[in-house]
Amino acid sequence: MKNDRKLYEKISDEILPAIGGKDNAIEAFHCATRLRIALKDVSKVDKDTLNNIELVKGVNINKNQLQIIFGAGLVDKVTDVFIQHTGIKYYSVDSGSPEPAKSESNNKEEQKGFFQRFIDDLTGVFTEILPGILAGGILIGLNNLLTQKIFGSQSLVQMFPGISGISTIVNLGSSGIFAMLPLIVVYSATKRYGGRPVLGLAIGAVMMSASLPAMSDVQTGAAKAVIANIFGWKLSLTNFGGQIIVALIMGWVIAKLDNLFQKKLPGVIQFVLSPMLTILISSFILFMIVGPIGVTLSTWITNALVWMSQSLGIFGYIIFGGIQQLIVITGLHNMFGAIETQLISTTQHDFLNPLFSGALMGQGGGVLAFLFLNRKNAKSREISISAFFSILFGISEPALFGINIKHKYPLIGGCIGGAAAGAYIYLTKLTAVSFGTTGLPGIAIAAPQNNGYVNYILTNLVGIAVGFLASLVVAKFSTFESKAKVTNKTKSVVSKQVSVD
Repeated sequence: MKNDRKLYEKISDEILPAIGGKDNAIEAFHCATRLRIALKDVSKVDKDTLNNIELVKGVNINKNQLQIIFGAGLVDKVTDVFIQHTGIKYYSVDSGSPEPAKSESNNKEEQKGFFQRFIDDLTGVFTEILPGILAGGILIGLNNLLTQKIFGSQSLVQMFPGISGISTIVNLGSSGIFAMLPLIVVYSATKRYGGRPVLGLAIGAVMMSASLPAMSDVQTGAAKAVIANIFGWKLSLTNFGGQIIVALIMGWVIAKLDNLFQKKLPGVIQFVLSPMLTILISSFILFMIVGPIGVTLSTWITNALVWMSQSLGIFGYIIFGGIQQLIVITGLHNMFGAIETQLISTTQHDFLNPLFSGALMGQGGGVLAFLFLNRKNAKSREISISAFFSILFGISEPALFGINIKHKYPLIGGCIGGAAAGAYIYLTKLTAVSFGTTGLPGIAIAAPQNNGYVNYILTNLVGIAVGFLASLVVAKFSTFESKAKVTNKTKSVVSKQVSVD
């Protein structure tokens, strides 16, 4: 542990001058794979130096934000040491962080700041709860393996009745997480926006109240809403189970109210009145404003995605599979977590997850093409194998920023591979029962219907194979590969043109 900390401190010391010093940094935080540092002036960044730092798998700049890729599991440890060691402020919505100097950003960039912060916040919310979602999804997949009739006309539970109790407990472990997901989301969102998380849990309990009928039952006529008479205004109250967008908005509302009352109320009564007023007012806002608006937004988003999958047909899948990894480059892919959660709550299936995996494997095919064309270069072999291994476990950033974007032809070929995988997904009606994991682990959450497990494997193979072949073709008939061909001629040229930073 001490040696690890020394290594992370050394990495921090090397990062600092490469970003223009501490004074150029505004704040820092991390997502699932990247250390993100908001900078005053991105022109001071030395990307070559950053790329050569130990454990760094790639570097990307998005507007005024530097993103240094370390990979899942490592980035949180590096970030903790980086913030402690350098003294750079940790990102918080209510931190009152200084804005970049006016001379360093124009009005157009300032207008984009809110949206970028929204994406960062959404990333933080789902990064916090992702372990629980992954656990629930894989447990659902495990229970499917135990209960689906995949051995002739019997399931494993039917063949071996002694494991039926195991299946029951596995099912409880998986369904419990998703049944209470809005509560978990509002907790994480409240924490992210600087409020006290326990108040988020309290409102989450209000949203999931067992004394209120489910919204779906009210809509189908199976139950009647509870009517609250507020000065003659008849307000219909229902349970908000499955409403992730409502939970996200309520997390922001709770945090703002909590901070407001803690600042305005005198210390003598603050301890009691601040949480009470936060819960009371948040409950009114939930049922009167946020609930109806959030449900409408959720319905629009779900209907739009279902429309795309039904009306655009195979072309919609091809387009989405082809561009999905381009969305990853921008960081906007983090907002899909909320959409996927809503899809599962509404339709019980997620058709986006297999598309993500197919697109991911398409970029893996591009990496293999780069490896094949540069197989005689030791540095290229090392970075390619590492990047492809990350892709197998659902992480594409090292491949994208370390190889594919830089050399272009693997990126283009990978997108073609993702499009081909998208077509295969449509033809086989492949979906998932959860989200949060792709690549090899993703088979655990593939929906077993329509030979789902087999088709999930074939989807990934299609992405890799087509991505590999398409990248070779693009390399052959373009100028992109002219750099790679000189690998066999001189080491000096290789170091400048072929080796991955």
